Amino acid sequence: MENQLMKTKLTWILAAILCCGALFFTSCSDNDSSSGSSDDVEEQLKKMTLREKVGQLFYVRPETLAPSIEWDSYDDLQVDPLQEVTEEMKSVNEKYPVGGVILYAWNIDDEKQLARIISDIRKLKGQPVLCIDEEGGRITRIAQNKNFDVEVIGPMADIGETGDPKNAYHAGNVIGTYLRKYGFDIDFAPVADVNTNPDNIIIGNRAFSDDPEVAAPMVTNYLQGLKDAGIVGCIKHFPGHGDTQNDSHTGYVQSLKSWEEMKDCEMVTFKAGIQWGCQLIMTAHIAVPKVTGSDIPSTLSSVVLQDKLRGELGYQNIIITDGMEMGAITKHYSCGDAAVRSIQAGVDIVLGPKDFIEAFDAVMAAVEAGTITEDRINQSVRRILKLKKGLKSSKSFGVRV
Repeated sequence: MENQLMKTKLTWILAAILCCGALFFTSCSDNDSSSGSSDDVEEQLKKMTLREKVGQLFYVRPETLAPSIEWDSYDDLQVDPLQEVTEEMKSVNEKYPVGGVILYAWNIDDEKQLARIISDIRKLKGQPVLCIDEEGGRITRIAQNKNFDVEVIGPMADIGETGDPKNAYHAGNVIGTYLRKYGFDIDFAPVADVNTNPDNIIIGNRAFSDDPEVAAPMVTNYLQGLKDAGIVGCIKHFPGHGDTQNDSHTGYVQSLKSWEEMKDCEMVTFKAGIQWGCQLIMTAHIAVPKVTGSDIPSTLSSVVLQDKLRGELGYQNIIITDGMEMGAITKHYSCGDAAVRSIQAGVDIVLGPKDFIEAFDAVMAAVEAGTITEDRINQSVRRILKLKKGLKSSKSFGVRV
């Protein structure tokens, strides 16, 4: 009996040792994999020229790689829409690499054309990712195109009214599934704004609710739906466009809320997105004078982006601007000045500058003059390269129709 007890004891000890060993090796493997990923990013960063690094900070519309295309309004771009990568674009790109390209409705005709332009964009310098605004409701580039047979998702406000976050998941998953099928990597959705101003002309039913407690789980479930389909989502528009009245596409917009008021409303949804693990947050070109003490747009404010978003909310991933061709920026700043100011404020990616070449050259000049340090550029590039590595590992690159 004593021998039997001894054998049983030894068996349990051996099992415990084996179990601990398995846990140890699993842990080492996970850590090695994580540090290897970080090491890979650092190795890639070391090999990059300054121009290559700066290029990663720009996600542009196709037209900005073709300076011969002159336009003043979005309507101008639809007259003779650019739907292919031209020789002019390739020539400009030789000197001006780009980290990403965003397509709009007029850049998309049908499945074959979309597959062709995405394939050609991927061959450009900078290994650009493909982005789109496909929220559902009135902001869609594909679902409203009669040449695409996809499920049409209605306004987010309608989903919010159901009170069931599963419906938000369905929306994100449906949209993410067809975006991945057609070759996209990033969807600039969902809207995380809380639509508290009934006179809001830019957000409205794009938001899930005027109640942050209703909107928050909708936002995270939509993000999960995108993720499960292989698409990276982006919550917008920080620090909250829902309490505004005017349109930042055309000019100056402000919210008169204090930070304490925002923490009780707008920050509820953004905190939820951050805790979920969102990889991109888009800024709003709105002024929040009771937070910053000035009329500067949030996109250009280090108080909003560094002190509040990164410092107080603890967000560590990518900050991307709203489109820098919007009137709230272009009516008050040059393309170059706005790009430099946004990076100084804490932005990682400058989206859609109206004059890409001017903006790129201004950032280069700022680094060369010491106005922006190369270390500061490296901080953003690290985040961007990490994102791209994740896209490649999830096989969202190279998806074709």
